[in-house]
Amino acid sequence: RLIQDLLLLSRIGAKKRPFEPVDVEQVLLDVLRDHRHQIRELGAVVQHSPLPVVCGDPAELPLVFTHLLQNSLKFRSDGPPRIGITAEREDGWWRFAVADNGIGIEPEYFDRIFVIFQRLHTRERYAGTGVGLPIVKKVVERHGGRCWVASTPGAGTTFFFTLPGDRARPCLGRSARVET
Repeated sequence: RLIQDLLLLSRIGAKKRPFEPVDVEQVLLDVLRDHRHQIRELGAVVQHSPLPVVCGDPAELPLVFTHLLQNSLKFRSDGPPRIGITAEREDGWWRFAVADNGIGIEPEYFDRIFVIFQRLHTRERYAGTGVGLPIVKKVVERHGGRCWVASTPGAGTTFFFTLPGDRARPCLGRSARVET
């Protein structure tokens, strides 16, 4: 699994595919469908507001929701996970939030969690590669946005990320920003 995640991380932005309109609501519904068995097993409740169409890479944007959903399901508290996903328009950007009622994160670790292999828990306690949030960050930054977190230990976590929402610029034909 680690090798697959590292390959995935290294390939983000490697192909200079032009951005195109991406229905984020459909992306989320597809991700939820792919995780329906785990959601059902855990008794998780996932709610979302209407989500926009953005200009982006349809192969990469699902990775953001996949990894944030997996984190919410993995780092849960004793009760059933409750996950809320919203998008709000803010100064020409879409600001997305993925909030949960999980175990939370201490503030001193907020920056560390987006760095590859920086795990807050042992693999024995919570399985994973430590690459999920760096994937989220790389995809979001490749789309020109940023990501951050707010959390209260024991009460839950909200991951935020932004994507450009400027409809004045044509989407088709725009090239993705490539990180070097």
